[in-house]
Amino acid sequence: MLDIRWIRSNAEEVKTYLAYRNNDFDIEPLLSLDEEKRKLLSETEELKAKRNEGSRKVGLAKSKGEDAAELMEEMRVIGDRARDIDGRLAEIEEKMNEMLLSIPNRPHTSVPVGKDENDNPEVRRWGEPRAFDFEPKAHWDIGEAAGIMDFEKGAALAQSRFTVLKGMGARLERALLNFMLDLHTEKHGYLEVQPPFMVSSKTMQGTGQLPKFADDLYKCENDDLWLIPTAEVPLTNLFAGEILEEEQLPFYCTAYTPCFRREAGAYGRDVRGMLRQHQFDKVEMVKISTQERSYEELEMLTDNAEEVLRLLEIPHRTVCLCTGDMGFGSSKTYDIEVWLPSQRRYREISSCSNCEDFQARRMNTRYRPKGGGKPQFVHTLNGSGIAVGRTLIAVLENYQREDGSVAIPKALVPYMGGVEEIR
Repeated sequence: MLDIRWIRSNAEEVKTYLAYRNNDFDIEPLLSLDEEKRKLLSETEELKAKRNEGSRKVGLAKSKGEDAAELMEEMRVIGDRARDIDGRLAEIEEKMNEMLLSIPNRPHTSVPVGKDENDNPEVRRWGEPRAFDFEPKAHWDIGEAAGIMDFEKGAALAQSRFTVLKGMGARLERALLNFMLDLHTEKHGYLEVQPPFMVSSKTMQGTGQLPKFADDLYKCENDDLWLIPTAEVPLTNLFAGEILEEEQLPFYCTAYTPCFRREAGAYGRDVRGMLRQHQFDKVEMVKISTQERSYEELEMLTDNAEEVLRLLEIPHRTVCLCTGDMGFGSSKTYDIEVWLPSQRRYREISSCSNCEDFQARRMNTRYRPKGGGKPQFVHTLNGSGIAVGRTLIAVLENYQREDGSVAIPKALVPYMGGVEEIR
């Protein structure tokens, strides 16, 4: 959520960045409501002054035994007008809040202007795609042939975009998430957290999933609970409504959770295999930072995610998302894309974002500066560290052999109980 005072003072800048973000939100009705609100608040102050003066006069008249009926009628009229204003102010506040919740975050000045993913510049690249001396297979062919993936059973148990992992497939998924958690907690300094997998509407609103993305979420029909689309939601909300001390920052935490997304806008995309699922595993990293350090923290966060793939020795690249391709709550985002031999291209496996104070304003999370002064809003950052299912796909495809077996990356062998290949 943006500060209405900043929007009021920078209306043209807001219109420009909304256009850069391919967003057609019209801020003029919001500004009109804001102007009406400020006028009504000014009138309220005048009415309070008149009411106070009138009360003093009524008291004085009564003390002298004089008739105060006219003055009291005047006070009644003032009171009625004050109540009318209070009612209108409540309506305006509700409408303005609804509008403010619908405005995307403003991009950082370093974010390139562009229309879509084709305008995302590459920042760096690691590793060279493997030169196969046979035609590499897709992960679904590898998984089904090895008996570790069952897409038919997933669809039978639930519906399409669900998968059953079996045997060494399930073990590989578990090995990957344990490897990631150990790396982030033991080397990168994150606190491991196990949050709820269902959260309230207020929590969803705090990180920007509601109200805008309700159609892409799963809601529990009989409760005010939603299945989380990412651990970012409960982790970032850990300090909702709190004032932290600057000495507590930066705060790092990580969690493994299943994630649930309806993929409402992905009809017909990546239908086969495990690339786009309604339920998938992910290790998430979240940082709560001071305003001054947040972009330094973003670079470190992104490197933490990249290190997972470096240790697994899987080729990948990092791109900076342009204005037209950024997420709703982000000020700057790096996408890490992994090489998939069967597709002969890089596919997203992690997004690392700095949301600045966009989520903090929604959650009302602030910190007291060391040198004193009034509390400031924190900056929140999040990144996939990384998507476990997509990493499993990348391992199967990049480490496949012509005979259908799959080598296990050296970094994962200890987590696989010494197993070095899947047959």
